[in-house]
Amino acid sequence: MVLEENECDSVFEPQITEHVETLFGNVHCVMTGTPKANRPVILTFHDVGLNHKTCFETLFNHVDMQEILRNLTICHVEAPGQHEGAKTLPTAYTYPSMDQLSETLPAVLKHFGLRSVIGLGVGAGAYILAQFALNHPDMVDGLLLININPNSEGIMDSVANKITEWTHTLPDTVISHLFGKDEIQNNHDLIATYRHHITTTMNQSNVIQFFRSYNSRNALEVERPVPGGNINVRTLKCTTLLVVGDNSPVVEAVVDCNSKLNPTKTTLLKMADCGGLPQVDQPGKVTEALKYFIQGMGYFSAGRIVSEDQLRSRTTSSSSISSFDGSRSRAHTNELHRGRTHSHATEEKRGRSHTDVSMDSISNSNVEHSISKSTEVAY
Repeated sequence: MVLEENECDSVFEPQITEHVETLFGNVHCVMTGTPKANRPVILTFHDVGLNHKTCFETLFNHVDMQEILRNLTICHVEAPGQHEGAKTLPTAYTYPSMDQLSETLPAVLKHFGLRSVIGLGVGAGAYILAQFALNHPDMVDGLLLININPNSEGIMDSVANKITEWTHTLPDTVISHLFGKDEIQNNHDLIATYRHHITTTMNQSNVIQFFRSYNSRNALEVERPVPGGNINVRTLKCTTLLVVGDNSPVVEAVVDCNSKLNPTKTTLLKMADCGGLPQVDQPGKVTEALKYFIQGMGYFSAGRIVSEDQLRSRTTSSSSISSFDGSRSRAHTNELHRGRTHSHATEEKRGRSHTDVSMDSISNSNVEHSISKSTEVAY
């Protein structure tokens, strides 16, 4: 274990950095703040070609994020060999699969003495956190998943990936994974910034191994619960917010994921005029969505984090988290379902309703709704 304490002006400091040993190698963890009793920790997991800073720094540096940072601890987890300045992994080391990477997280929670987390993941990190929540539902309070692709790569995709690997440089391959074609062609400053990050701060050999692991992932084994059907279907038990930019290369995959999850616990937030990394492109809106998401789970009240006394009254036993699932999920869906509803023919095929709301209408409305379909919120 390596323990470091750093100080600088970033919201990521002061912090404690540790390499946590797991069955599948060491994962690099950065803890910002001190875990508080009766409150979950926000646990982040990055996408391919990124580390915790390049993936989340823009989001956590946003001014509106400060209220969350003052009250909730953040634990950033980085896959083996993906942290800044990482040495090349040993030749004998077999890089973990996506499923194995999800099984490193119980060791992280045990190491830091954490009881439950709110997962915040992007791309590969979103997949890993979803798998973690499926296998360990008692450890996950909620999930905010950006750009999740629940599907495995088909044969044609595998062939295309191999050809791309042969004919393109690693930075080009990662850029195509992270950003849509319009962004790559038009947003030259953003692309140049991330190309520089990938080239100068990441160990190229390690990134290739992580990327191959992601491309070899299995499909998430989830099934949409049907009223009157099997109550034991495999699905995410926690409240879940799916986020994707409308210009993202994985829009269809995220919509598909929404169609497979529990409609009473899942919300799809499709952000207009937004590219492949919503937390970078529109950090203010993602922050706002995160605030209301946390509020819906009972940790935010009247625009602020609830007090320690309030939390103690809500968590009087070791089973309090599970006992709150129903009320928190209802509060969450009630908050995000308020507004003006209109339908889309393409979405009706999947049995979803499309809700066009503003965050102001969410926070100001007191009307209670019951939901039987998943909700799509558009900015």
